[in-house]
Amino acid sequence: MALHDTSLPEDTSPPEPSGPLPPGPRPRGSAPPLDAADRARLLSGSHHDPHALLGAHPVPGGIAVRALRPWADAVGVVVDGMQTALVSEGDGLFTGVLPLDAIPAYTLLVSYPGGEHEVHDPYRFLPALGELDLHLVGEGRHEQLWKALGAEPMIHQGVTGTRFTVWAPNARGVRVAGDFTFWDGTAFPMRSLGSSGVWELFLPGVGEGARYKFEITSRHGGRFLKADPMARRTEVPPATASVVTVSRYEWTDEEWLAHRADVPVHEAPFSVYEIHLPSWRPGLTYRQLAEKLPAYVRDLGFTHVELMPVAEHPFGGSWGYQVTGFYAPTARLGDPDDFKYLVDALHRAGIGVLMDWVPAHFPKDDWALARFDGDPLYEPGDSRRAEHPDWGTYEFDLGRTEVRNFLVANAVYWCEEFHIDGLRVDAVASMLYLDYSRDSGQWSPNVFGGREDLAAVAFLQEMNATVYRRAPGVVTIAEESTAWDGVTRPTDSGGLGFGLKWNMGWMHDSLEYIQKEPVHRKYHHDEMTFSMVYAYSENYVLPISHDEVVHGKQALVSKMPGDWWQRRANHRAYLAFMWAHPGKQLLFMGQEFAQGAEWSEAQGPEWWLLDPAYEAEADHRGIRDLVRDLNTVYRGAPALWQRDTDPGGFRWVVGDAAEDNVFAFLRFDAEGTPLLSVSNLSPVVRHDYALHVGDDVPAWQEALNTDAARYGGSDITLPGPVLPEDGRLRLTLPPLATIWLTPAGRRPPM
Repeated sequence: MALHDTSLPEDTSPPEPSGPLPPGPRPRGSAPPLDAADRARLLSGSHHDPHALLGAHPVPGGIAVRALRPWADAVGVVVDGMQTALVSEGDGLFTGVLPLDAIPAYTLLVSYPGGEHEVHDPYRFLPALGELDLHLVGEGRHEQLWKALGAEPMIHQGVTGTRFTVWAPNARGVRVAGDFTFWDGTAFPMRSLGSSGVWELFLPGVGEGARYKFEITSRHGGRFLKADPMARRTEVPPATASVVTVSRYEWTDEEWLAHRADVPVHEAPFSVYEIHLPSWRPGLTYRQLAEKLPAYVRDLGFTHVELMPVAEHPFGGSWGYQVTGFYAPTARLGDPDDFKYLVDALHRAGIGVLMDWVPAHFPKDDWALARFDGDPLYEPGDSRRAEHPDWGTYEFDLGRTEVRNFLVANAVYWCEEFHIDGLRVDAVASMLYLDYSRDSGQWSPNVFGGREDLAAVAFLQEMNATVYRRAPGVVTIAEESTAWDGVTRPTDSGGLGFGLKWNMGWMHDSLEYIQKEPVHRKYHHDEMTFSMVYAYSENYVLPISHDEVVHGKQALVSKMPGDWWQRRANHRAYLAFMWAHPGKQLLFMGQEFAQGAEWSEAQGPEWWLLDPAYEAEADHRGIRDLVRDLNTVYRGAPALWQRDTDPGGFRWVVGDAAEDNVFAFLRFDAEGTPLLSVSNLSPVVRHDYALHVGDDVPAWQEALNTDAARYGGSDITLPGPVLPEDGRLRLTLPPLATIWLTPAGRRPPM
């Protein structure tokens, strides 16, 4: 007899749901029969309170016990080691009356053709979810929602099992189905916990590793299986079940977390390596990645990695942007503790971890969030508002408190449970505008007659404020492609409250410029300077992300004009211009060594280009060496990051030399120490080029030159310090190159 096993034996074929009674004493008296309507609702999975019908209840003459065990031959009650047989009522119902004055501690002895199992009765337990939890869920203010909903292994009333809870307010009934029931939910109907819309059931004996779903009966009479919206672990796709999980991971990043908030992110070095984990090194698990990724990123000098979405998604080709398991790291690479191990390893290497987060939409898979309880629940009821016109998905109903709570808590969850250092929020613009990608007649204005989605604004403000309050040192980053005012302004000043925003304007304009043949660039000079008109309107990140190297857009080096030497030279000069420009940096994997092919999630970066056996390996290694040096000099030169959001930290030296394709500017740190960046984006050497820098610095020295031979350039470099004459520096500018100069004697470390 096993008190931990609620399943049928695997080799059992379900017989008729009745059978002969086992030998033993008969119960005294008979239990009152179930009301016909209650019985029908119970057996059809549409009863709101199965605990009122099942389990033990006082009746005249004793304690009535009723059990629902489909396919059992017989069921008995065991009290103090004594077994009492129950009588079959048909359809898997067994009942009897024990001659007792009070409800005892008891177990059920369930007999199947393959054997018998002694189990605890789920219907003798009180609710395992507290009143405070229910209150917070109802208010939409449960900031640790994952601890209230979902599958939570626990000891309840002295018994080990798992509490299952799910929000399904429109359902007529909800049952738990899993591998422990052969995916038949009949035996385990859940109870409704009132107006909260939450359904609950504690299942003794079900524990870690059990696969489950919720079997929902809608108010329209339909019945279907749904994965748990709060599942913290899932099966490996394409399988779709949720998995009961327990975390046993012991973190070792206390020092990292203790100092993460020491310097505000906009005043700190911040260069990001964007990664698609499944394809960075295809086939590696989270733990295997932890042995390679931190060392690689640290060697290149990036301060952070940004992981494309790791939340569970059914289709790998979506790159994670079609999320079905918002609380579960994808099982493709391991379990949740394995993902924690990877984050911990990155922290030990001194690398922050950012994660793409996707609250703008979710896919329509019938086993996931879409019409979760048979009606629109997570999505708006208005089909015009529910449908995302670009991606064939649903949008979240951000005006509903429980949905907003689901997402706010999810943001907190990744930061608290997985020690994530930042959330890059995907597709913010699509959330902010009611008419986003919609024609007239396909949307309705807000209460003020405008196009702004006021519910989305309130949600983003709440999310940002909550994350910053609960997780010191975490940064939120908006991918917002419009000129919405105040994306990075604090919420108490009416802003959205993000810490940083992707500068999509800089990205678009600078790539448009750099793709032009140099002879035509003079007509597009303003595309490289216009960003400084608005550079301090928000706190910006300059992104060269995955979106810019897929779908026919070409890899970064392949966008460049000219022959192979010129393309690489343009690539190097552009990166150095980007690293010197006000704002933080982000570069997608593969671009750090100038792979020529677009990224493919099935293949990943073209690492073979760095194989010494490859004839052009030095060309690609040179680019990677430059990226390493860019990050090294960058981190050692506060002028490049300390005043990113302060207009006093920047001054044009040459901003109007369109005929020359030259851009020169000064950056200053908090103490006024300058760094001079000069880009010559024409393929000719410019001798004796005059730059008015003033006399404050007695002599300048080269800190970095993208034309250096070790990077693959023509090696036109400065032989030593250069002294200004009457406030002017006269330099030889190498072709298609960017050089950085610092005061002599104060060279940043290399």
